[in-house]
Amino acid sequence: MSGITVNRRQVILTAASVTAGMILPTVSIAFAQSASTAQSINADGNVGYYRFRVGDISATVLSDGLIGGPPQVYASDAPEAELEEVLRQAFLPTDHMTLYLNTLLIETNGRRILLEAGAGQTMGPLGGRIFDNLAAIGLRPEDIDTVVISHTHPDHVGNLRTADGGKAFPRATVFAPRADWDFFIANDPDLSYMPVPEDFRRNFAAAIRQSLEPVANDIELYEAGTEIVPGLTTLPALGHTPGMANFLVHSGNDQLLLTADLAYHPIVNIDHSWVPGPDRDKEEALASRRRIFDMAAADRLPVLGFHFPFPGLGRMLKTDTGYAWVPANWQF
Repeated sequence: MSGITVNRRQVILTAASVTAGMILPTVSIAFAQSASTAQSINADGNVGYYRFRVGDISATVLSDGLIGGPPQVYASDAPEAELEEVLRQAFLPTDHMTLYLNTLLIETNGRRILLEAGAGQTMGPLGGRIFDNLAAIGLRPEDIDTVVISHTHPDHVGNLRTADGGKAFPRATVFAPRADWDFFIANDPDLSYMPVPEDFRRNFAAAIRQSLEPVANDIELYEAGTEIVPGLTTLPALGHTPGMANFLVHSGNDQLLLTADLAYHPIVNIDHSWVPGPDRDKEEALASRRRIFDMAAADRLPVLGFHFPFPGLGRMLKTDTGYAWVPANWQF
């Protein structure tokens, strides 16, 4: 993949402390912001987009902002004292873990395809910035042809709905995993596996249903392993949800792997192999994580982590004890 080089000295220091988002959605679920509202939030902030290429495919990471929560949620089997020490050594807060929302826009064969819709404000007030960042590169929501969702958690589908209940991307065909639709939408989902309060689970399920409601009549459901369009293949990554997929963007000899929620933060799920609490089937998720991380390391694939520190690009390094995350150098 052209445009990304690796700084191997930054295996440990993979993040910086920033103002954290909220993990608990409010009872009254808020949805996608207008570009003007997002602009007011981000008016004094840094750039929220990052351009590069995958062969002949133009790619842009578009930040939707931030969410987050207690570190133990994302490292459920970590001893408390050890987790705190690891976070301190990485210059991160010990009481709150910030997660980023890195959606990817690819432009290929005359089509604009958005990989993940982002959270909007379904999981806190610091999401919903994708519209501002689209505007910053000269695009409107109407310019998106396709939206492909890896799984249907709120932070991946929240921006599909406008504040008034309409389609946020009015021309786009939306693709989502069939197994996730069956679990979260077609049936009443059992979320007892999630290590969060019951009111969070109720709001979480409601946010999924409300986010997907505007596209429910014309959504395209896919099985992981499907090629959505030439240059975009889905890979089975089951366990986090019943149908979660990873994405492989490919053109010529260049590839980019998008790992969705196989890992939340490199410090706790890659450099250390602690288990994410929100994984529904933790054994299946672990098998998916090992299989895909092994592939990424063996094939030296550039990787985009949805929740990793912006812009979320780097590579996976195999170590004696597991893996290490090596962030990519910033390209100007």
